Amino acid sequence: MKKSAADAPVPGALSHIRVLDLSRVLAGPWASQTLGDLGAEVIKVERPGRGDDTRLWGPPFLKDREGADTRDSAYYLCANRNKKSVAIDFTTAAGQALVRDLARRCDVLIENFKVGSLAQYGLDHASLLALNPRLVYCSITGFGQTGPYAERAGYDFLMQGMGGLMSITGRADGEEGAGPVKVGVALTDILTGLYASTAILAALQSRDLSGVGQHIDLALLDVQVACLANQGMNHLYGGQPRRMGNAHPNTVPYQDFPTADGHMILAIGNDGQFASFCRAVGQAGWASDARFATNADRIANRVALIALMREVTVTRGTAEWIALFERVGVPCGPINTIADVFEDPQVKARGTQIRMAHPVAGEIPLVASPLRLSQTPVQYRRAPPTLGQDTREVLGDLMGLSAQQIGDLTNQGVIA
Repeated sequence: MKKSAADAPVPGALSHIRVLDLSRVLAGPWASQTLGDLGAEVIKVERPGRGDDTRLWGPPFLKDREGADTRDSAYYLCANRNKKSVAIDFTTAAGQALVRDLARRCDVLIENFKVGSLAQYGLDHASLLALNPRLVYCSITGFGQTGPYAERAGYDFLMQGMGGLMSITGRADGEEGAGPVKVGVALTDILTGLYASTAILAALQSRDLSGVGQHIDLALLDVQVACLANQGMNHLYGGQPRRMGNAHPNTVPYQDFPTADGHMILAIGNDGQFASFCRAVGQAGWASDARFATNADRIANRVALIALMREVTVTRGTAEWIALFERVGVPCGPINTIADVFEDPQVKARGTQIRMAHPVAGEIPLVASPLRLSQTPVQYRRAPPTLGQDTREVLGDLMGLSAQQIGDLTNQGVIA
């Protein structure tokens, strides 16, 4: 049956935007994947023969149709869908010329090289904005383009430590297993990628009005400090942020509790919810007890209240408690493993796992974008590419190079 025009995919919100992605690892690729999910054409420039560092960050690795490991890790797959891979060695003069020519044709460039290192290749923001004044050039570094640490390399783990996150993550001093702990994913990188995509969209909007692009200076450390959120403000207003395990510094009770067969989370955010909890567990008097009546009272008497609550929560199993609390409007939930997450009925109903065709593996699972746009929905157009998968397509179709020119560049080792 012939498809009508109404059946054709709706263009993505950013289908008119082309992104040149010189970034590696996570923060930059997360930003460019977000733009790609929203419809942008993303051209990922990688080193011939090696590519993005995370391609080798395994196991686990993607397996081919015969079940053998490929050279692409699961880590790489998490941040590189909806992109074309072009393998160019821009340490060579010919490679630099190719990247500059690509930059002329792009709206956005994302890079995460050390401060000043791209200038030697003529690929720094000043050089490329001179070639393409409409370019939005986003630099992601550990510490930013200025300041005493600007030339240092920066990694997520360092930023979680230097930016204060680890000082408030982990068991409290004096408890067994106490000490600073990093978050289980590279959260500073992820947040930086999200800030980068937001800044890029703002700069594109500004360009629509002014006709001029700009340079975005984004630092992992800046992002981590900004994302201390209430804990940063607690410090500025006289509080003493510290490690508290799963407890919350500003509201009680808001933490994990033992049950008869495991653990659960109670996330009680106001006095009304606390009163509902008290009635549900047969302890209505707690809500009017002077020690616990308000959130400020509960914070002051945290230790006593949590001890009383734990005596109650261990009397029933997790599922029984959750069913009860859901009926009376008390926020609660289990502590799922990642395997549990992907079996959760809500997660399944939201389509959070997708599958995409892959040129080597056949079909692969991926985690969906959380973005839900009613008029311009996210489209999954391209699985994470193999290294250099699109070199010839991009250089030929977009840049107009002949087969002879592409062959010569390949023989010279400039492209792969």
